[in-house]
Amino acid sequence: MTDAALAGPSVVAIGGGHGLAASLAAARTYAGRITAVVSVADDGGSTGRLRAAGDRPAPGDLRKCLVALAPESSPLLRAMEHRFTSGELEGHAFGNLLIAALEDSEGDLVAALDEVGRLLGTVGRVLPAATTPVELRAVVGSGAEVRGQVAVAGRSDLHLVALDPPEVAACGPAVDAIVAADQVVLGPGSLYTSVLAATAVPGIGDALRATDAQLVYVCNLRPQASETQDYALADHVTALERHGIEPDVVLFDPATIGPADGVAGSELWPAALCSAAGSAHDVDRLGAELAAVLTSR
Repeated sequence: MTDAALAGPSVVAIGGGHGLAASLAAARTYAGRITAVVSVADDGGSTGRLRAAGDRPAPGDLRKCLVALAPESSPLLRAMEHRFTSGELEGHAFGNLLIAALEDSEGDLVAALDEVGRLLGTVGRVLPAATTPVELRAVVGSGAEVRGQVAVAGRSDLHLVALDPPEVAACGPAVDAIVAADQVVLGPGSLYTSVLAATAVPGIGDALRATDAQLVYVCNLRPQASETQDYALADHVTALERHGIEPDVVLFDPATIGPADGVAGSELWPAALCSAAGSAHDVDRLGAELAAVLTSR
C-alpha cells in the first residue's frame, strides 16, 4: 500500500467465502489498511480434498480473499481461480494448490499467504482465523451435534457452532489487527459456517470483545436456504449475541430482508445495498455505507 492509502482507516473484515470477498472489495473504496480474517473450517470441494490429504487449514476462502484484494492487472489473478478439468487435479483450484505448496515449503501458513499476496500485489493482508486444522461442529435445536462444515450448512435448525479442537489458538497477527482496527466488519455471508465459524476461534472472539473498533454486522440480503431459512434481521443479531458477539451497528437492506423490529442494543442502519442484478451486494454501495457508518461514530 502507498503512504497515502495508509492515511485512511484500518478495517478488518471477518468471515469467509464470497461474502467476505464482497466486504473486502467494498473496503478497498475507503480504507487505508485492510485485513481479512478468514474462517478455515471449510471441508468441501477442492479444499476438502487438500485437507484430507494433508491435514491443513482450509485454503479455499483464503484464496477468494487474496483474489478480492488483488489488482485486476495481476498476471496471476485468473490463474488463482482456474480449476483443472481432467486428470488427478480435476476439480482443484490452482490457487488452493499454490497456497498449500507454499505452506509446505515455508512451514508456515501466514508466511505462505503473505508471499501469495506479494506475488499478486494485493492491497491488504489475508490471515487465517487459526493456523492449525479445525472442524466445525454445531448443536441443533434437538440438542444433537452435527460435525463438518458441509453437514452444518445443510441444517435449518442450528443453535450454536464451535470448533474442534475447542481451544485452537488464534492467528496472532489476526488478533493484533482486530485490536488495532478502527472498524471491524462481520459478513455478509453464511452466518453460521462463515461468520460465526471465524469468530468461534476463542482468541478471535476475545479480540472482538476487547477492541475499541466499531463492530458492524452486514446482514445478508435474504435468508439462506437451510442455514438461515426463514430468518428475519433480528434472528441474525440474536444468533450473534448467542455466540457472545454484540455488533455496534447492523447494516441491512430493508427492501430485501426484514422485518427490522426486535433488534435491541445495536444501531440499525438501513441502506439500499442490493446490486442491479438483485443477487448480491453492490460493492460500491456497500463501501459508501460502511464509510458513512464509520464517519458517524
